[in-house]
Amino acid sequence: MDLRKLKTLIDLVAESDIAELEVTEGESKVRILKSSPVAQNQVVMMQPQGAQQYAPAAAPVAAAVAAPVVPEIKGHIVKSPMVGSFYRSSAPGSPAFVEVGSVVKEGDTLCIIEAMKLLNEIDADASGVIKEILVENGQPVEFGQPLFIIG
Repeated sequence: MDLRKLKTLIDLVAESDIAELEVTEGESKVRILKSSPVAQNQVVMMQPQGAQQYAPAAAPVAAAVAAPVVPEIKGHIVKSPMVGSFYRSSAPGSPAFVEVGSVVKEGDTLCIIEAMKLLNEIDADASGVIKEILVENGQPVEFGQPLFIIG
């Protein structure tokens, strides 16, 4: 399907009350969704069977996310240096790097954050005792989110 036809279909959906349009031409398939009047139209092209598959880019979604309330606790807070998934051990079934009450030295590995299929070891940036672990295993974390409190 050529770009002019695609543009015409997008304009048709944008100007009408149609919420979704799916067109099949030969082995190509195009699906256009209109989520709301404010949001952009989403176009997904399907590859024919046997062709290489690529995931379409996700459409931006506006969502209000409330920041977790962290009570004031005395000690050094280790924060996440990146966005990703938090893991307390190097592999499922392996013992956690640290537990509450563990003594750590600066440079000791505290956890792993997986970001874009890369495993990043997060090291202690202060010595002391782990007072609290603020994130559950497998939970997504944000940049700057508190992970551990070292006392």
